[in-house]
Amino acid sequence: MRASIQIPNFTWPGGTESIGPTLARIGRAAEGAGLDTVWVMDHFFQLDGLGGPENPMLEAYTVLGYLAAVTERVRLGTLVTGVSYRAAGHLAKTVTTLDVLSGGRAWLGIGAGWNEREARGLGLPYPPVAERFELLEETLQALIQVWAGDRAPFEGTQVRFAEPIFSPPALSVPHPPIMIGGGGERKTLRLVARYADACNLFSAFGEETLIRKLDVLKRHCEEVGRDDAEISKTVYVTADPSGEAPPEIIERCTALAQLGFDHVIFNIPNDIEPIEALGRDVLPNLAEL
Repeated sequence: MRASIQIPNFTWPGGTESIGPTLARIGRAAEGAGLDTVWVMDHFFQLDGLGGPENPMLEAYTVLGYLAAVTERVRLGTLVTGVSYRAAGHLAKTVTTLDVLSGGRAWLGIGAGWNEREARGLGLPYPPVAERFELLEETLQALIQVWAGDRAPFEGTQVRFAEPIFSPPALSVPHPPIMIGGGGERKTLRLVARYADACNLFSAFGEETLIRKLDVLKRHCEEVGRDDAEISKTVYVTADPSGEAPPEIIERCTALAQLGFDHVIFNIPNDIEPIEALGRDVLPNLAEL
């Protein structure tokens, strides 16, 4: 089982001036701990549960570019980008640039989006949910096409590329891996089956719900003629490796591995000590799952 962390907030001692140096230390600590990926939320307002919009929130791809410069191995991605926030061509160029500058370490994490407050607050596009899902599918189709080097015009209902030239191309082969976030059984998991390299679910759903959603994903894969083993099953887990007994974390991850998950993304306290404890006390055991 692979393990990653998400950085969910940027509220650290020392105020705004401390954000850059602290972020660099956390990125390097994650790499030193042997984590697979560092993920950041793609939000413009901090979430209410983490202090609300008055608390610091940075633009995700700028953060990932910064982390690319201070690390060498750890992969980098958003958990996840709201599809309506950036035009498809802009998003493709952004993720391609991150992949090139990081040496092929970019993920595209993407979803339909949900945070209407930040969208309305900053004047970002936020169409109705059905249109967002249509936009999500067309964006996935368009990006997979251009990452394959196909320069034919793309003509969708919402996404149109008249001249899809992306130079330089991404370094990842065949393209930066795609994670689709969300557990919607009718639309989201269908898109995972058709287009994605990974799904992302929440351990808080509970075992019964997680089993059902993985079964739904498998059925969607069967419908499109795809082996669901090709799709990484990632799961979001809240833990505190510096305060919670490591065997308890390992036990929870073992149970998730038995359900079929192969990649756990930890939401842990935003500090160096929990990351070091994760690498020292938990990760060696997860590698055996």
